[in-house]
Parts: sequence; C-alpha cells; structure tokens
Amino acid sequence: MAEKNEKLFDQFPPVSYDEWRAKVEADLKGADFNKKLVWRTNEGFNVQPIYRAEDIADFKTTGSLPGEYPYVRGTRDNNDWLTRQDIEAETPEQANAIALDVLGKGVTSLGFRVASADEVALVLKGIDLAKVEINISCCVCKSHDVARALVACIKEQGAEAAFRGAVDYNPLRRQLVKGKEGIDTAALVADAKAMLDIVAPVPALRCINVESLLLGNGGAYIYQELGYALAWGAAWMTALTDAGIDADTAASRIKFNMCVSSNFFMELAKFRAARMLWAQIVEQYKPAGSDAAKMMVCAKTSRFNQTIYDAHVNLLRSQTETMSAALAGVDSIVTTPFDEPYKTPDAFSERIARNQQFLLKEESHLDKVVDPAGGSYYVETLTVNIAKEAWKLFLAVEEEGGFFALAGEGKVQAAVNESCAKRHTDVARRKEILLGTNQYPNINELAASKIEKKEGCCCSGDSRGANALAMKRAATDFETLRLATEAAANRPKVFMLTIGNLAMRLARAQFSTNFFGCAGYEIIDNLGFDTVQAGIDEALAKGADVVVLCSSDDEYATLAPEAYKYLDGRAEFVVAGAPACMEELQAAGIQHFVHVRCNVLDTLQQFNAKLLK
Repeated sequence: MAEKNEKLFDQFPPVSYDEWRAKVEADLKGADFNKKLVWRTNEGFNVQPIYRAEDIADFKTTGSLPGEYPYVRGTRDNNDWLTRQDIEAETPEQANAIALDVLGKGVTSLGFRVASADEVALVLKGIDLAKVEINISCCVCKSHDVARALVACIKEQGAEAAFRGAVDYNPLRRQLVKGKEGIDTAALVADAKAMLDIVAPVPALRCINVESLLLGNGGAYIYQELGYALAWGAAWMTALTDAGIDADTAASRIKFNMCVSSNFFMELAKFRAARMLWAQIVEQYKPAGSDAAKMMVCAKTSRFNQTIYDAHVNLLRSQTETMSAALAGVDSIVTTPFDEPYKTPDAFSERIARNQQFLLKEESHLDKVVDPAGGSYYVETLTVNIAKEAWKLFLAVEEEGGFFALAGEGKVQAAVNESCAKRHTDVARRKEILLGTNQYPNINELAASKIEKKEGCCCSGDSRGANALAMKRAATDFETLRLATEAAANRPKVFMLTIGNLAMRLARAQFSTNFFGCAGYEIIDNLGFDTVQAGIDEALAKGADVVVLCSSDDEYATLAPEAYKYLDGRAEFVVAGAPACMEELQAAGIQHFVHVRCNVLDTLQQFNAKLLK
C-alpha cells in the first residue's frame, strides 16, 4: 500500500516516446504508423496520435494567464460569454416584442436587422441599453443613419458609458457575396471615418465589421477564415491610421464576427490563435494602451454544414460548435437554429438554440472556467500550428496588396470557392461526413413540404457576379438529388439480392442500403436466397428498379455473371464491392459497382438520370 504522502504515479516507471512508439508499432503488426494513426489536416499540417510535455516545452504561447497579452488564453479573467439571439420578424414591433420576451429567458445579447433608421427606436423600445448588448445590421447604404439613430437612443437613456454593442457596418459584404463591384479604398476610408465620428460619443459601440463568418459559411478552411480575417482587420487598421485615426480608436471600433464549424478542437484552437495573432498585429500600430490589442469576437455556428434532411442532426453539430466557441473564450455566441436552412426559425427552434447555450452554462458550468484547454499538449500544439498556417496566408495577402485589393479583384472569393468545391467533392466521396445526408440517411424522410424559403445571401437582389462567394452548403447537392426523387412519379426500388457468405452479404447489404438511401430510394432488404434465380424472381415480383448482388468476393466470380445474365436488362444490376475479379465482370457486361472508393453523389446522379423518367 502506498505511503500517505506518496504520489500515485510515482509507483509507475516513466515511459519514453520511443518505448510507446515501439509498442504501438508492434500492435499494428506491420501496418504503417503514419498511414494508420497520423491525420493530415486541411490546414496543411499533420496531427499525431499522442502529444507529450516535450512537444510544447518551447512554446511561447503557454507563458501567459487569461487577460494577459498576447491574450491567447482570453481577453478577460472570466468566461461569462454573452448569449446572443438574432431576432427575425416581419415588423419592428414584432421584433421588439420577441426581444422583450427572450430577455426574460436569459438572453444577454440581441441582434436586429433593420430596413431604415426609423426602425431603430421601435426595435429597442423598453430595452435597458446599459444592460443588454445590442447589435444592429442593415444595408450598408443605411448604416450611417442607423448608427445615428442608435447613438440617439443610447443618449436618451444616458447609457453612453455602460453601453456595449455594434453596428455591423461592412461595406465589403456586397463585394464578397455579390461579386459585382470593385473596391474604392479612398471612398471606403472616408465612409468609415464618418462612421467613427458618428459613434464617437459611445466608447464601446463597435462599427467596423470584420465578417469572416461569410468566408466560413462559404466553405473556407479554418486557416483560411483566420488568415483572411486577420488580413481584413489589418487592412482597416492600416487604412484608418493612415487617414489620421489613432491606433487605439481604430482597434477599439473593430469587431470580428466569425464562423465556428464542427471540427471541435481545431475550432477551439482557432480562436486562441486568433486573439494571439491579432494582438501582435495591433501592437505594430503602436497603440497607447494594451486594451487596444484585445480582439472582440462574436462566434456564430456554421450554416455550411447544416442540412435539410434529418435536420435535428443540426442540433448535434451546433452544440459541438457552441461548445468549441465557449471553451475558446469568445465574447458572444449565436447558436443557429436547426431549421434555419429551410424556413424562418420558429419559437421552438429558437428556444432550443438558446437552451443549447444555457445547458453549457447552467448544467456544464463552462462559464465558470477560463481557458480550460490551456496547457493541453494537443490544443496548444493545434493553436501554434493553426497560427502558423494562418500567418502564412496573412503574409501572402499583404504581399499581394492587402485584403481590400484581393477582395476587389475576386482573389479571396476564388480561393474560398476552390476550398468549397474541394469540400463538396469530399462530401460526395464521403471523406467529409454529413450524418443523415451522405451517411446513414433516414431513407423514408420527405422534406419538400417543409421547405418554406429560398436560400439566398444577405444582400438584396438575386444576381451575382463572377467574383462572388459560392455560399453553397455542403449538403446542397445531395438534397437536390433527394428532392428530385421525391418529385418523381415513382420512387425507385432497390432490391438487395443477398446470397452466399453470411457475414459478407449482410455487411454489403447494409453498405448498399446506406449508399442508395442517400438518394431517397426505397430499399427492399432480404434474409438471403439459395439461388440467384430465386432472388431475381423475387426482385422482379416486387417491382425492383435496381438489383444489388450482395455476397463475397470469391463468390462473385460465378454468382455475378449468372445473375446478370438471368436478369437480362429487366432492371439495373449492381455488384456491391470492388472484387478482384472486377475486370472480368466488366468484360462480361457488368457496369455498376458500389464500394467505399466510389463518388457516391456522381453514382447516384447517374442512377437518377436513368430511373427518374
């Protein structure tokens, strides 16, 4: 028995990395360690299966406390983030009523979209502006008048010193989302200076919106969103200070509205890296006070990975995302309601979205711990690696003329669209999983009737130029496929002809059910047949449009040609798997094989073209 003061782990000898690695390689029985256990990220670096104290021994990021420069561990000495709800309503009076209601339910930050300055006082009626964070967005052409109206409301309550919030002034939004206009930097700066003059009476009213949320929802990788966000913020700092605005004022008016996706630890590390890098950028402008280097961040859960089918899975995605942002120490969080892709969120979905944050606060107590990931070998390593990749992109943008120039030329949009296209391909091949959409779908779900709104961007009008962000959710192509199936006169039937080796036929039937279910086809599964003739006769009797042979590789050499010949074109014939005899089967006329290396989307689109007539 251990002595009273003896530490438990003193009883165990230390294990070196080399010893651990030797044991793992022995257990792998000859399989390649790097291929099996090392993960290559989209950000361009490898993630190891284990990290140790020596991996972060030389990191400079681990030497500060929360609230201390460079703010990698947070800009505050607490983690009491603001729970924000963006109000959607048809009239300002309705928006005000909803706002007053949710303020009594725990919301501490509100977001409004107004059409004109006249609506500002209406949406804010009865709200204590000294206690609630207020964020107002509008068309950029109305932003100055809206800012004046907001300042007037704040002054009327005498809340200048206590107010916190933002006017989401982003003159680049139209260029990024619509891709129509170049950027006149001189006009941009003059406009921004006028905005700073308007909000000057309210110290904590931020008015320069670095909206990298657009890039995240456009399909950008994590390092891209961060790198471009930093370049965007630096472009404003340079433009404003060159125009005579002091660095402290310029920095204190910038707010970052960022996206948070479901890559849990990577997103957590992104925000830690963001604060550190932004603090170092602002320091180069020689502000008088250290507070100017603190990054103000509102995180909003992603739309890019939300789905229309199996929409309640969106709750799992947004919960993970909300938790990443909370643990990362952001200032406020917007949890996107699960039904947002297909309708205006209703009272139920908005309540669930609020409760997702309240659960993390009231039940998990995440607001009581500051930077709990600090010192984690894994998270600290991710923080440094993401920072390095984002910094490379930042420097590349600066070398090419800065963010304003690249966005005006469409280069930022082109880079994000390239990543978006790559991610769509990964979804099509199931390298990126959307549960319920490209993997394990609810094959009997119908969604067409619940779609109430057409997806679009935040700017008025529908026309988009060549330099626009694609803004295409990852699930869109699969949803188009399934909606086409729903609209067809007859829903295709896929029959599983299971025969031979029990384990293999069951496994391949399950794989094929999942595969064809992604198109919304009706699946007819079976316990097994003694002969292929019996299976095909049963399939035809049930009106099958597709017959999938499910057996073992060894048995395919004889069963597949026999089944194909007997079916004789009366339905589409598919072999489940990629057997060694595939070339021989193809020579016999068999065209269709479904297996893990398939492009699921392309394959199903080809079947839709044949079956939906």
